[in-house]
Amino acid sequence: MSDILHLIIKKDYAASLIEHLQKENAIEIVEEDTPEIPDWQKEAVRKTLEEVRQHPEQLQPWDIVKQKYKRP
Repeated sequence: MSDILHLIIKKDYAASLIEHLQKENAIEIVEEDTPEIPDWQKEAVRKTLEEVRQHPEQLQPWDIVKQKYKRP
């Protein structure tokens, strides 16, 4: 069985349960680095924000956008 799950531990007692499972070799804890946001993506956001600053009249109210993309 090679399913990989990512967990967020919200309660202290859950952390102790995880530790117990690790000691029993029932789970393996794998550290992952948070991926860095690429420079091209940061630049795209900066460009979009600048366009919004220069042309705020092109923005639509959230209710209209939400309705446009509402699932049937």
